[in-house]
Amino acid sequence: MAYFVTGATGFIGRFLVGNLLKRKGTVYVLVRKGSLGKLQDIGARMGWDMKRVVPVTGDLGKAKLGVSAAQLKMLKGKIRHFFHLAAVYDMTADAESQKTANIDGTRHALDLATAIQAGCFHHASSIAAAGLYPGVFREDMFEEAEGLKDPYLKTKHESEGLVRRQNAVPYRIYRPSMVVGHSKTGEIDKIDGPYYLFTLIKKIRQTLPQWMPTLGIEGGRINVVPVDFVADAMDHIAHKRGLDGHCFHLVDPEPMRFGELMNTFARAAHAPEMTMRLDARMFAFIPAPMRMAVGSLPPVKRLTNMVLRDLKIPQSVLSFITYPTRFDSREAERALKGSKIAVPALDSYAWRLWDYWERHLDPDLFIDRSLRGKVEGKVVLITGGSSGIGKAAAIKIAEAGAKVVIAARGEEELEATRREITEAGHLCFAYRSDLADLESCDRLIEQIEKEHGGIDILVNNAGRSIRRSIELSFDRFHDFERTMQLNYFGALRLIMQSLPGMIAKRSGHIINISSIGVLASSPRFSAYVASKSALDAFSHCAQGELSGKGINFTTINMPLVKTPMIAPTKMYESVPTLTPEEAADLIVKAIIDKPRRIATRLGVFAGVAHALFPKAYEVVVSTAFELFPDSAAAKGMAGRSEAAQPTNEQIAFASLMRGVHW
Repeated sequence: MAYFVTGATGFIGRFLVGNLLKRKGTVYVLVRKGSLGKLQDIGARMGWDMKRVVPVTGDLGKAKLGVSAAQLKMLKGKIRHFFHLAAVYDMTADAESQKTANIDGTRHALDLATAIQAGCFHHASSIAAAGLYPGVFREDMFEEAEGLKDPYLKTKHESEGLVRRQNAVPYRIYRPSMVVGHSKTGEIDKIDGPYYLFTLIKKIRQTLPQWMPTLGIEGGRINVVPVDFVADAMDHIAHKRGLDGHCFHLVDPEPMRFGELMNTFARAAHAPEMTMRLDARMFAFIPAPMRMAVGSLPPVKRLTNMVLRDLKIPQSVLSFITYPTRFDSREAERALKGSKIAVPALDSYAWRLWDYWERHLDPDLFIDRSLRGKVEGKVVLITGGSSGIGKAAAIKIAEAGAKVVIAARGEEELEATRREITEAGHLCFAYRSDLADLESCDRLIEQIEKEHGGIDILVNNAGRSIRRSIELSFDRFHDFERTMQLNYFGALRLIMQSLPGMIAKRSGHIINISSIGVLASSPRFSAYVASKSALDAFSHCAQGELSGKGINFTTINMPLVKTPMIAPTKMYESVPTLTPEEAADLIVKAIIDKPRRIATRLGVFAGVAHALFPKAYEVVVSTAFELFPDSAAAKGMAGRSEAAQPTNEQIAFASLMRGVHW
């Protein structure tokens, strides 16, 4: 017995060929001349017996698949089963390429099957042939398909129609649902179908703790099956007698709704689940013309496109959230009865799909995530760069090949840091500057632009922190003034002076070191938190104005870091803190990824809790206020001894609220 397979190097095809090789006979496979090497590689990886795999060079877009007269003569009368799998299975492909592959390719495959007198033409169609039929679509239905405007749906329907209308070769049609990876290995060859949602799930996981409930969307039933089920089912059904002219739905008889599918993969990814889901169909009460009018507004279109681009989700995928069709599969179930071939529960292998995607296909894997790739040869200004976080960041960035410029008030520390970096063989320039003095800020930027040609990345790290309750600050208004002067006005002056050069180059990145206290509303830090909040608010406004000019802003809500700034508060010696090197890693992450915000999960949770449950969160911060008293220095009793060790209650609370300033 001999087989002919188109699309043998495709995802389903390679597993089907593997199954056919378990039977007797030769497998002839259509392959482009330039893809012979690819066929050999796939065969070796799949463990094929290449002595029984015979390549037939051709082209899907040519008459009779471009098979030569000599090859036609050699194949004539030999092929018992002709499997046509070659097609475009990508909803994002352009209409012309889908027509060429799906419609013209099927027509040419039928002509070849007729010319070589194939015994049966096995056509790999898709549930897409049903279009967007509202209801249950049976295996004996075809003309009833609806909603075929999308090129993918239309070409899959029309290609199946070609098979049904011809009378030259007996046929069998297989309609798989969305095909995902192998249920035993998780292997998949490209991102498609539900995989488009994985980037969204990953971002949720990175932002929120797993136990946090989230709001999601409920939609239609999304039918997915693993590739091994599809290949096994096609192989088995193809070799059963008396089934010519039949169509088989290779689908999950109990598909999940969109929200359940998302939660299944969220569990596999250890991400928060959507505990409350809004049915997307509830928006159907809005008239279609009104939805289209709102969706076509420039701000709405721009926002939608930006979000979808960030999440790597094609626009066409959104229409399938409310997918209206269910599929009857009794013909396929009867044909598979007794074979032990069945669709496994998605819960049982979803983790394998996620693991394979995360290791091999996650788009983030293909981004240059090296710091050197982002900063080599660029001018990076780091304020407060003579010690603590700034020094640690300056060392890391200089080691990556940047031209690092550090600025601070302390001349000795500044020079010592510059010397340490340059003696290690890296570029570092130091400028003494008092950033609380606006004229000093202006001179700093002017000097850098004159000597180094402008700034590519500005890290506003210099800052002043004051820990004192409001009741002890009634006569210390200057605390608020000087904190705002350095943390807000000084940083803002550097930004405003740097922006013209960045805008002219249409490239620039401003990183502001803020505080977790902005999210947690830390008591006793009203002056500090207010100054950092002002800078955060400016950055949010500026990003909206400047994103189209190539300028990025990143706010880092830094948790508690063991630096000279917190040294006066002895209690912090016994609570969890980051090292300056760990804090510098967050700056490195900001440079590489350019996110709008970097914050710990606890910081994000605190911000959300404060917004959603302000009274409940008030109890938390009020407890912290009572639990952690003002220091002796804050009370104006400098030199007085404080408690040598914090209490167990203080340690427990600080550990629970790790990294928050109290």
